[in-house]
Amino acid sequence: MVVDLGYLNRQAHKIGFKSALAQSVFWISIALIFAVLILIFMGHEPAAEFMGAYLTEKMLSVDNLFVIMLLFNFFKLEDKYHHKVLFWGILGAVVFRTIFISTGALIISQFHWVLYIFGAILLYTGIKLFSDKKEEHVDFSQGKTYRLARRFLRFTANPHGGQFIVMEQGKLHFTLLFMIMIMVESTDIIFAIDSIPAAFAISQNFFIVFTSNIFAVMGLRALFFLLENVLHKFHHLQKGLSFILIFIGLKMLVGIFGIHISSIVSLGVVVFALIASMILSIIFPKKI
Repeated sequence: MVVDLGYLNRQAHKIGFKSALAQSVFWISIALIFAVLILIFMGHEPAAEFMGAYLTEKMLSVDNLFVIMLLFNFFKLEDKYHHKVLFWGILGAVVFRTIFISTGALIISQFHWVLYIFGAILLYTGIKLFSDKKEEHVDFSQGKTYRLARRFLRFTANPHGGQFIVMEQGKLHFTLLFMIMIMVESTDIIFAIDSIPAAFAISQNFFIVFTSNIFAVMGLRALFFLLENVLHKFHHLQKGLSFILIFIGLKMLVGIFGIHISSIVSLGVVVFALIASMILSIIFPKKI
């Protein structure tokens, strides 16, 4: 991340398709190499768990990206500032997920039955997600995060110029860029409520859950710039994600009856849902 922001993106600029593609290939390659290392040193089962959790988190991240894209469009954020907001948003996501995953692992180690609650949450979320329609015209200024920030923080109407905090008339003022960053952070926290239980439903190994989450999040910024112009075309990804969450939720709940579904099977289901949803999006394009 230091190299990414400090060297690759020192100046505010719009990241082109080729650069976004190269960065996406880099992050995905690093994750795949890591999966191979897990396979060599830990075995097939942990490697399958890692890939299953990683792909699930990636699909959830794509859903997250759709909301972030709407957020940027709503506030008419200049393209050259997208990468800065995403960087700090993702850095915050890494911190929050570390806290959430550590807490979740501690709770599960003491109360194993919590996994069944996770399963029920995922089942409910998957069913709800299947019937929900993406809202492409959202008024973010009516959201709780926006209103709370406006209530407790002093904002300036002047152009942000790439700054989060500025001094005006001897007083600290926050900028629109800072507001957008707060909203990106809050969006990721909301998505983490689904994604972290999903990862724990696939594996209860803290190492696997943590690394799969972080690898998925780290590639999120490059993925945004790669998909921002075509993301709306993969409209069936939501249905694929819904299918995965329902499957993982059921996988956890059938454990009550002593039924175990292997990580290899789980990985196969995740891969099938991802590929099938993308193919269906191409065969049956969204009606305009």
